[in-house]
Amino acid sequence: MTGWRDLYCGELRAADAGRRVTVAGWAARRRDHGGLIFIDLRDHTGAVQLVANPERAPETATVAHDVRAEFVLRGEGEVVLRGPDAVNPNIATGEVEIQLDALEIVSRSEPLPFQLDDDGVEEPLRLRYRYLDLRRDRMQRNLRLSADIIRAIRGSMEEQGFIDVWTPSMTLGTPEGARDFLLPVRLQPGRFFALAQSPQLFKQLFMVAGLDRYYQIATCWRDEDLRADRQFEFRQLDLELAFPTRDEVLDVLERVVVASFEAVGRTPPRRPFRRLGYADAMLRYGSDKPDVRFALEIQDATEVTRDSQFGVFAGAPTVRYVVAPRAFSRAELGRLEEFAKEWGAKGLAYLVIDETGEVRSPIAKFLSERELDAFRAEPGSTVLFAADSQAMVERVLGALRLHLGAELGLVDETRDEVLWILDFPLFQRDDETGRWTFVHHPFTSPVEGHEELIERDPANALSQHYDLVWNGWELGSGSIRIHRQELQEQVFRAMGMSEEEGRAKFGWFLEALRMGAPPHGGFALGIERFVALFAGESNIREVIPFPKTASGSDPLTGAPAATTQERLAELGIQLRPQAQS
Repeated sequence: MTGWRDLYCGELRAADAGRRVTVAGWAARRRDHGGLIFIDLRDHTGAVQLVANPERAPETATVAHDVRAEFVLRGEGEVVLRGPDAVNPNIATGEVEIQLDALEIVSRSEPLPFQLDDDGVEEPLRLRYRYLDLRRDRMQRNLRLSADIIRAIRGSMEEQGFIDVWTPSMTLGTPEGARDFLLPVRLQPGRFFALAQSPQLFKQLFMVAGLDRYYQIATCWRDEDLRADRQFEFRQLDLELAFPTRDEVLDVLERVVVASFEAVGRTPPRRPFRRLGYADAMLRYGSDKPDVRFALEIQDATEVTRDSQFGVFAGAPTVRYVVAPRAFSRAELGRLEEFAKEWGAKGLAYLVIDETGEVRSPIAKFLSERELDAFRAEPGSTVLFAADSQAMVERVLGALRLHLGAELGLVDETRDEVLWILDFPLFQRDDETGRWTFVHHPFTSPVEGHEELIERDPANALSQHYDLVWNGWELGSGSIRIHRQELQEQVFRAMGMSEEEGRAKFGWFLEALRMGAPPHGGFALGIERFVALFAGESNIREVIPFPKTASGSDPLTGAPAATTQERLAELGIQLRPQAQS
């Protein structure tokens, strides 16, 4: 160790009795028993009890009287066994204590803005004093868990022959699904770098350069609304390999996931991971990141209701339903309908099958025997319908399924379900422009044989895009890439991009594709989402040392902040006055 200490606070055990030791750390709590003073000294390994006895060391007891919570202390003394009645079974060092012969206050602390053992502290206050929040066991555990997982990831990647190569953060903006953060350049006023949303094109260039297998733990920046699983800046395992099949890319990631589970002492999912086509996932679960730890699968009723006397069903492009294992009351059905409306539904039709098997529903009289037979369910259940466009039905029933899974306690929290979602569409309609845009990114290769659909029938072109999902969270995405210039330009054209626009945005990349680009593919796994799932956290801010709030602010430093007119002038930037509300 160092001159400050011989060992960590949490390392002492009964076998150490009789040793003279020096320890250092923070005073977690102090108790004065009218002579004897007890101090729980804490560091990242745990806590040990110090005892200041005025009969043994009068000066030490005097110092101990001044100690307050979170003072930094250095103590020297003898390790002794506690009496049988004084053993603390709740901590690893609970059989021993240190009888102090010397105590030094290394650093004093003002009264804290919150108590470290208080779980009810509001997040803005925690983030304002994040350096205190990080002292708590929960945050220490999460950050050390993250380090263990990163170590396992690096070990797996290097074992599989990948090399760690750094890529720049300051680059030319590329369309990857979010807004870029722009960075002004003092030497070229009026011009901007973009902070890289990912190393996407650079890692593809590594394949053109013949590196064969690349990876890095990359920092990425995206200017998007912050949610529980999103931050402005985040890390991802970024990788690319040359001459791969899709199965080979998936195998690389499966090895990484298994190594991470093993590194933290959890039973890894069995390989190969389950695979599910995108269309099948949307039909059965209403989501491209389904939580499959419970059944409650969505079923299609479109064909059986084509001639229905219930006009809502007969006139809807898509009719689907889910069977909940409970006969809901009218009040419960009303709440479920409000939930569905929040997700865009016009209403929520239902059939309640009571414990005797009788059906009660205002729509039952409009349904034929054929329809009722098709929707027949077990007694004590409820059939819930959505009828609308396919996209809306998927959205509503996907959300409703997750809601019911949680409300009815259907999710098996003891299971870990990791699966691949495959065969995504290559394109989707942009709601604002009506033009075709990418689902993954514009460098994703179509499924073999679908090249001719790119411009002729983009709605039905499938891609070699794959997502990795764990317990309903998307961990990351990847694809086999386009490696031929003419195919890449074809995709740009299908997206409504002119030849001139394509050259302006991607001329340097298209040029590289003309210089002997091998087939290649890769993946990007979100580190913070991955770690949060291991940690049992529902918000990635709990595994990030210094995150931003939902509003995009940093309470610790006060960023973002205004700058001076002189600095703006130097950068060639003029701010527009904000409109008065």
